[in-house]
Amino acid sequence: MAPQLSGASVPSRPGMLLAVISDTHLPRGQRRLPLACVRVLKQADLILHAGDLFSLSVLRELELHAPVAAVRGNVDAPEVRALLPETRVVHAGGARIAMVHDGGPRDGRLQRLRRRFPDTDAVVFGHSHVPEHRTGPDGFQAFNPGSPTERRRAPHHTMGIARARDCAVAFELLALD
Repeated sequence: MAPQLSGASVPSRPGMLLAVISDTHLPRGQRRLPLACVRVLKQADLILHAGDLFSLSVLRELELHAPVAAVRGNVDAPEVRALLPETRVVHAGGARIAMVHDGGPRDGRLQRLRRRFPDTDAVVFGHSHVPEHRTGPDGFQAFNPGSPTERRRAPHHTMGIARARDCAVAFELLALD
């Protein structure tokens, strides 16, 4: 099952590079995606956005760089919320990656997400703007890429990359400043 959005389909290949972002909250004043982020987006086979794009124009801008699989966030404009699902599962390189905006409270998050998405290898989430990567004893992963535009309590603006191959996914956090 390939991710689909706006009629575009992305075939899952044996090895895929995923750009992982969340909480872009754009447009806002003169703020834009950092150049380092855009460079990664352009190299990706697929962009995963874990919600709070805010405006439909952000989704359309991302689609200029690579195909996008996204979920809606709590501050997205009505037209974004109408277009995007609350959750989705993306198949990439044989791995199954769930997506949701809000991963819930930090305590017990990994176990809760594992129960919510039992047939997946990982979940990508956002909302807190604080990067996080946890792996459970069974190999299940929960990954929050932070935010490339609004770091809040995080020390840096961040995003993630993921390499999906042979039914497994490996996440890496990138500091953008």
